[in-house]
Amino acid sequence: MEKDKNYKNLFIMLLALMLMAFAACSALVVYVDPFFHYHTPLKGFPYVVDNQLSQNPGMAKNMEYEGCIIGSSMTVNFDTDDFKELLDVNTVKLSYSGAYPRDDYNILSIVFDKDTYARRKNDVKAVFFAMDIPTMTADINATKYPLPEYLYDSDPINDVKYLLNKDVILQYIMRPLIQGQGSDLSEIYKSWWTPDYYNIQWVMHNYDEPSYVEEETSFDTLLPQTKENLDVNILPFVKDNPDTEFYFFFPPYSILYWHNVMQENTFEATFKQYQYVADALLEYDNVHLFYFQTMPETLDLNNYADYTHYKPDINRFMVECFKSGEYEITSSEDMAKELTKMRSMIDDFDFDELFSTEW
Repeated sequence: MEKDKNYKNLFIMLLALMLMAFAACSALVVYVDPFFHYHTPLKGFPYVVDNQLSQNPGMAKNMEYEGCIIGSSMTVNFDTDDFKELLDVNTVKLSYSGAYPRDDYNILSIVFDKDTYARRKNDVKAVFFAMDIPTMTADINATKYPLPEYLYDSDPINDVKYLLNKDVILQYIMRPLIQGQGSDLSEIYKSWWTPDYYNIQWVMHNYDEPSYVEEETSFDTLLPQTKENLDVNILPFVKDNPDTEFYFFFPPYSILYWHNVMQENTFEATFKQYQYVADALLEYDNVHLFYFQTMPETLDLNNYADYTHYKPDINRFMVECFKSGEYEITSSEDMAKELTKMRSMIDDFDFDELFSTEW
C-alpha cells in the first residue's frame, strides 16, 4: 500500500510539473505574443515577421494603423514608410503571396471587424488593394493555402495550438531573443530577390512558356466567376465602409504576361474582364482605381525578376501615383482608352525577337 501511495504521489508531482511547464510556456507566448494574437508588439523585442498566414490576422487585429496593404506578392515590396512619408497614412502590410479573393476577404473581415475597431485608436482611412485579374476566376471559397483557423476564429479554446506550439516558442521567441535581430516592420515579407535578379537574362532563363491553346475562350466566359468574387469577397467591404478610401490597382505585370494570355487564347476574354472589373469598382465614390500596365517600364524585362514581379522602385512609384493621381482611372471611358493603349503596346512589341534570342 505504501508503495502504491508513493507511485501515486510521484504521478501527481509529475503531472503538476507538466502543468506548470505548460502554464509557463503559455504565459511566455501570451507575454511576447510573436503572432500579435493578443496585443501589440512589446517595445524592444526583436520580432521576426515572416509568416503571412499566421501573423497577418494578429497584425490586422491588434496593430495600430490607419491604412492597410491587401493583396498578393505584387504588394510584398511596398515599404510602409513610403505611405507615411507620401500619404501621411500609418500603414500595415497584410500581403498573402498568391492571394485569391477569399484570402483578401478573410483578412479584411478582421480589419473591419467591430471588435478590431474597438482595439485601435484610429479608424481605417485607406485600403491599398492589388487587383490581380488572373485570380478573379478562382472559386469564391478557395484560399491559396490552408489557414491556421485557430488564429482566425474567436474560439479561445483553439488557442492551445498557439500557446503550446514548439515552433512558436523556439523559432519566434527564443531564436530572435538569442540572435537579437528582428524584422523591419516597414519591409516585412519583402521578396528574396536582390537587385542582381532583376534582369532580362534571369527572366527569360526561368520563363516557362505555356502551351498554346487552340480554342479561343469566349469573350464573356470569365465574367460570371469574376462577378461572383467581386460581389462576395470584395465589394461588400467597399459598400459597408463608405468613409474608407479604397485604392485598387492593376499591378504592372511585364509585357510577357500578355504573351501568356495569348498562348492561353484568352486575349479578348481578359480585356473584357479588365473592363468589367473597372466598371464595377468605379460605381463607388470611395474607390480610386489605377491601371499601371501601360507604364513604359513594363516593356523592359530588366525591371523584373520574372514575368510579373517588378523592382521595389516601382512599388515606390505607385505610392507616388496614389498621391499624384498619375495612371488613375476615373471613368469607364478612361479604362477603355488605357486598354486600347495596352493593345497597341502588345501589337508593337517584338515577341519574335525576344524568343529568338539565346538567353
